[in-house]
Amino acid sequence: MSEENSKDDAIESTAESLLETVSDAEVNSRISFEEFTDERALISRDAFGKKQMKIKVLEVSDENPVLKWKFGDRVKVTKILVTIKHLTTQEVEEAEFDIEEIEKELSEKRHYTSTNRWIPTGDIKNGYVVGDKHTRLISDAAALDYIVF
Repeated sequence: MSEENSKDDAIESTAESLLETVSDAEVNSRISFEEFTDERALISRDAFGKKQMKIKVLEVSDENPVLKWKFGDRVKVTKILVTIKHLTTQEVEEAEFDIEEIEKELSEKRHYTSTNRWIPTGDIKNGYVVGDKHTRLISDAAALDYIVF
């Protein structure tokens, strides 16, 4: 029983550390090369190069990952904040999505779901998801036309 509690505590502390963002006080201080995250790695672009998207993780599930030995450390994302910037007009749109609810809605309406909400911990930088994992998180929202990207 104590092993399960220690595993749960480790998962909670990992989830909390992933959701932390860099505060203004830390921005002015020096950071090491390993801690540096290039902004371009966090942004994905549409096929025409007219929009940019950035996804911030707001909430993760405390569920234990299956096959940890095979897939490594992962967290199950439940809520995200999507920011889309239109490059032609410089207009910015933001919306919060509960991926779990969208997944349930899609499975009820269309009897399938394509979202993979398990994201490796290394692909979350300063609370933001790396650009190549964006499609995993927004596929159901795009299928229901909540996001047009």
